[in-house]
Amino acid sequence: MRIAVTYDNGEIFQHFGRTEAFKIYEAENGSILRSEVISTNGSGHGALAGFLAAQNVEVLICGGIGGGAQAALAEAGIRFCGGVSGSADEAAAALAAGTLSYDPDVHCGHHAHEDGASCGGHGCGGHHCGH
Repeated sequence: MRIAVTYDNGEIFQHFGRTEAFKIYEAENGSILRSEVISTNGSGHGALAGFLAAQNVEVLICGGIGGGAQAALAEAGIRFCGGVSGSADEAAAALAAGTLSYDPDVHCGHHAHEDGASCGGHGCGGHHCGH
């Protein structure tokens, strides 16, 4: 499984659309095999879903995420676990083990939606992300 985490200095960056880097993890049989940090090269918001799809990412771990980005991820077939904070490495390891707790009703909280759309609801299902 390929996992992406919004990344800033070891921590989960809290605004998906403004992240400047992702840490990409390869996980198998409940363990992290390897990881690398990659720059978004200035991509932002909805364009990041295509960026992650090009990296063959299957699951995203992030803090806040807006409705447009959620829709773009869903269209790209990438599951996401939002509302997560703390160590990127610990979160990826928890996801690989099937024990990551996240907020299924995550709200972006950084901008208003002119169309009245909400920011929550499309997570990995339940309250734990796993495979």
